[in-house]
Amino acid sequence: MVDLVTGASGFLGNVLVRELLERNHEVCVFLRKTSDITPIKDLPVTRLYGDVLDKGSLINAFGKVDVVYHLAGKISIMPGDRSSLTKVNYTSIVNVIEACLEKKIKKLIYTSTIHALKEPGFETTIDESVPYCINNPRGCYDSAKAHASLEVLKAVKEGLDAVILNPTGVIGPYDFPISPLTQTFIDYAKGKLKLMVEGAFDFVDVRDVALGHIYAYEKGRTGESYILSGHRVKISELMKMLESITNIKAPNHYLPIKAAKAIGSIMPLYYWLTRKKPCFTRYSVETLVSNSYISHDKATKELGYHPRPISQCIKDTIDWLKEIKLI
Repeated sequence: MVDLVTGASGFLGNVLVRELLERNHEVCVFLRKTSDITPIKDLPVTRLYGDVLDKGSLINAFGKVDVVYHLAGKISIMPGDRSSLTKVNYTSIVNVIEACLEKKIKKLIYTSTIHALKEPGFETTIDESVPYCINNPRGCYDSAKAHASLEVLKAVKEGLDAVILNPTGVIGPYDFPISPLTQTFIDYAKGKLKLMVEGAFDFVDVRDVALGHIYAYEKGRTGESYILSGHRVKISELMKMLESITNIKAPNHYLPIKAAKAIGSIMPLYYWLTRKKPCFTRYSVETLVSNSYISHDKATKELGYHPRPISQCIKDTIDWLKEIKLI
């Protein structure tokens, strides 16, 4: 059995590769020539080069592959990047599907996102009965992933064996490159975090999401979506966990939501001018005040998926950051 992982040098991708290798799978990674391979440089994998926007390179790479895990994508909390987000998150899945069908791939596991689903009111727990929303008002990333998910479902009707996975807020060790939330952990550990935005979200350990992908290959039903959520945690609770782990006092001051949205709306200009990595925008604030009551019951019942305690995830992340000397 030969597995191919797109997006293998990313956060979730490199962890999935590690989990597959732990199970003695033969793993191919599909990379661009310009990809930073630091996360997987010492792993025993076969490197195949191409671009998810180049269907021909995908067809060539899929020649001797049994299973494709399509994780490659672009995430952005910045406004105004519609063309790039659409290409990478939507056009790529069209190419991957056509390559899978042509090469008769046994199974496609597609990584979507919880944000591809239409957000119901707070009286409703989000599960797989919630439809995909291609007109999501929050951002074009969400819409593009929804559109891509619907393309996968369409391909299933054409004979493709595929499963869709919808992770929530992925955190944990091996975060290459450093995500905004992991950067928050770094700032906290360095005593730079003095002010936070109140809110909550469902956070899940990257290792559990990676395992969920493997379970989806082993047990996932064709044409089904599975939410890979973890635990809903308030930001104040998250800070208290960091306080317990690091012995550094948590911030006592929280920015009101209205003020946070207003500031978040102008932060993109600051990031564009300074060329700093975006960490705080209106999109991220709106995420923290969105409905984050999310169920993984279906994945637990059908796949055997069980997310670990979020406190353990945070401790392991801090330990990893110490190991690579970022804190």
